[in-house]
Amino acid sequence: MALDERALFTERPETRPGRYQCPKCRRTGEYSIRWVRRSKKDRLPAGADDGDRAKFAKLRDYLLRLDDEVTCKTCGKKFEIPSQHSLMFVDQLIGLPNEEDLERETNVASGEPEPAPDSKPALPARFTRKSSGWK
Repeated sequence: MALDERALFTERPETRPGRYQCPKCRRTGEYSIRWVRRSKKDRLPAGADDGDRAKFAKLRDYLLRLDDEVTCKTCGKKFEIPSQHSLMFVDQLIGLPNEEDLERETNVASGEPEPAPDSKPALPARFTRKSSGWK
């Protein structure tokens, strides 16, 4: 008898951030999405046959998304999360660059100068000089 998948993995709930655009108001927001991390157990459970041993050798850790919908923070409408990333392998996540690094690499590759960090303009003197008080 073949083993159930739950006998081969340990499950642990996890929350990860995700950026999604609301189709109604077109605003992009950061949402916390619930996932289940399924990690391969260190050894095969008792009662496994040769077929189970072959499957166990090929198993990888993965994340399974639990949330299918989120509520827009701006307009309050529920919308579906795009389903192309409902399952992700953990070994594919490790070493991925963050969005800032990707933006910097894209600017370098396209030959655009790197944008200067946003600096606030200096305040006029009327706001920075010491007040003499009301008369």
